[in-house]
Amino acid sequence: MVATTGEDRLERALGQVGTPFLVVAGPEGGFELVEADPDGFDARGGGRVLGYLPACRPDSLGDASFREEHGLRYAYASGAMANGIGSAEIVEAMARAGMLGIFGAAGLPLRVVEGTIDRLQRSLGRETPYGFNLIHSPNDPALESAVVDLYLRRGVRLVEASAYLDLTLPVVRYRVRGIHRDGSGRVVAPNRIIAKVSRVEVATKFLSPPPERFLRELVATGEITAEQAAMAGSIPMAGDLTAEADSGGHTDNQPAIVLTPTMLALRDRLQSQFGFDRPVRVGAAGGISTPWSAASAFAMGASYVVVGSVNQACVESGTSDAVRRMLAQAQQADIAMAPAADMFEMGVKVQVLKRGTMFAMRGAKLLEYYRAYDSIDAIPPGDRASLEKMYFKAPLETIWGQTRGYFLERDPGQVERADRDPKHKMALVFRWYLGKASHWANAGDPARAVDYQVWCGPAMAAFNEWVRGTFLESPEQRRVETVARNILYHAAVLTRARTLASQGVPIPPGVPRLSPLPLAGIEERTVLLV
Repeated sequence: MVATTGEDRLERALGQVGTPFLVVAGPEGGFELVEADPDGFDARGGGRVLGYLPACRPDSLGDASFREEHGLRYAYASGAMANGIGSAEIVEAMARAGMLGIFGAAGLPLRVVEGTIDRLQRSLGRETPYGFNLIHSPNDPALESAVVDLYLRRGVRLVEASAYLDLTLPVVRYRVRGIHRDGSGRVVAPNRIIAKVSRVEVATKFLSPPPERFLRELVATGEITAEQAAMAGSIPMAGDLTAEADSGGHTDNQPAIVLTPTMLALRDRLQSQFGFDRPVRVGAAGGISTPWSAASAFAMGASYVVVGSVNQACVESGTSDAVRRMLAQAQQADIAMAPAADMFEMGVKVQVLKRGTMFAMRGAKLLEYYRAYDSIDAIPPGDRASLEKMYFKAPLETIWGQTRGYFLERDPGQVERADRDPKHKMALVFRWYLGKASHWANAGDPARAVDYQVWCGPAMAAFNEWVRGTFLESPEQRRVETVARNILYHAAVLTRARTLASQGVPIPPGVPRLSPLPLAGIEERTVLLV
């Protein structure tokens, strides 16, 4: 039994997250820290016990059932950043570190997505946990259906469903395909959904059983049997629901401190209504980039946390070195909202980086033109010439020719509609710019640097501030496992400090310091000392 005193020793004790301590009154005031469990402490020769500091390892944060069901060590996931920014390399690194990686399939051709399935099934096998994104595609429902077909055919058992405004037949079909009863009679749905939502009305649908109208349609088409449809009425659409707060990309800019408890309360109410065998777990996303935000999420009751923007700045992400350098410089005021390429006509917006790029401003201008004019030809000649020179770098009819060729191959109905409706033609041309801007950023095209679309939330600035002056300030040093393990480890340290403070033990200002550590340093401090 070793007694310790002093601020530095308190700091070290908090950092030994695998070791429990007693806080004991000192003989001359103050307190001492004693490595011992309460039941094993002999107080006859010591002071009065002021508090108990239990072990809090990073792999104990969050919901144990989330870790168990998904086969994880940590209740930590990497969000599915579209266009492959949430790359196969990120998924592989996360999986090997005992975390959950989701491949950013949105915006990619089916052949690329299937190629990634091939790669991950070879490199990780079918037992190692990982998932793929399934994004709502209101402007291209056939694509959403084709993605589900691919996932079902290739045995993808976990998807992150994102950007949904309502449930669709494809996402319901994915959830209920193969539903059955096990040997004990329990209903088992082999296809799991993590629903990423930011609105109560959407969350309600994922926290409820699949709609009967879709189940009837699936029975009618032979996708499922009537018995399977009856089973589906006893399960929620999603096994996990991520409360997506103020994130990069698609977001409603909701504060996590409001959204997470809202979703928890909604989950509890609907669980009471439906009585599922296991309540849906609620995780937190949007703004998770530091130990403070992660510890806060877990303290609010989040079963897991999801990190996005910060991973885009890591070396494994599917973007360019130029974008990684831009993200590493981001500060709190360096983000803005811009029109979303996939939901442009609906006025939906995404959160992007504005420092070093003019995309947000130019995207807003295109939306302004779309709302003001009924066709490309109605745009004043001077304005049109400016668009062609500065934005598109080609005549708009040339851009339409490229766009038309793309949709003739992918969705000919869009071309037919554009031929009838000049305003829809204008929307497709403007979406060409919005869609290309992300690809220019991912490729690091120097000729298009001012047009880069970089999805980014305020979490990026918080991370940069935390790591300033440390080895993680350099984007070349940022790897997803190192970042994740530091966030989780220091969240555990912070949780221990708050545990002591809640027992009336004074914590000096500036303690704990939470400075990032290399992986070896984290391992050394996490081991349970006996």
